[in-house]
Amino acid sequence: MQTPVNTFKQALREQRRQIGFWLNLPNTTVAEIAAGAGFDWLLIDGEHTYHSLETVLHQLQTIAAYPQTHAVVRVPMGLGHVGEMLIKQYLDLGAQTLLVPMIDTPEQAAAVVRAARYPALGDGPGGIRGMAGGRAARWGRYQGYVHDANDRVGIIVQAETRTAIGNIEAIAAVDGVDGIFIGPADLSASMGHRGSPGHPEMLAIIEDATRRIVRAGKAAGNLAADRAMAQRYLDWGASFVAVGLDTNVLARETTALADHFKPR
Repeated sequence: MQTPVNTFKQALREQRRQIGFWLNLPNTTVAEIAAGAGFDWLLIDGEHTYHSLETVLHQLQTIAAYPQTHAVVRVPMGLGHVGEMLIKQYLDLGAQTLLVPMIDTPEQAAAVVRAARYPALGDGPGGIRGMAGGRAARWGRYQGYVHDANDRVGIIVQAETRTAIGNIEAIAAVDGVDGIFIGPADLSASMGHRGSPGHPEMLAIIEDATRRIVRAGKAAGNLAADRAMAQRYLDWGASFVAVGLDTNVLARETTALADHFKPR
């Protein structure tokens, strides 16, 4: 069998709009409900939730039944020996696109790309990803995977600090970085507006960063807690936006339902 093409990576290269949804809950039923909704991509969050390698695998397997929806997995970290190990493990589980948090410099971005690539064949760009003997889970039946993976793996890095915003163009120029995702919560904390990503100063910073990413030729992404903010990001040029989170939707809708019948 031929290694599947990473259609999400292709869409990022062409900066075609991709509407996503954020999965905080490590539950296959939640993943299946979201996958059936018709989103272009779903983010499995391994950083700020209680996911294990096993629950990430189970959600990847669930989403795979819905080929119109691409699974993106956020690793807990991407730098250092632990980060390299996690990138390798998440890819071996079956992930094809990774979101890597807290990348501040082009050197850090390049290190992430190397961790996600097998050693080079010939003169091509390579990396340090280890070769899994059994290649269990998804990739074991694709005989050409070890030859195709370097071109098929998608890497999105997160710009979440003042330093990262200052290095946007340099990070975008790194070969192997397919998109840059603005992390509004951590970025606002870095800029002195902790807990207020909607502050006017933050909106101006995020808009400017988004437009700079697009001018640099890379796809810009973001996460929005409401429809109005999601539309604003899209209007600024972001091409992949998560327009909601499972935990937020559940909290908001259950509260609204309870309030309707039991006014506070």
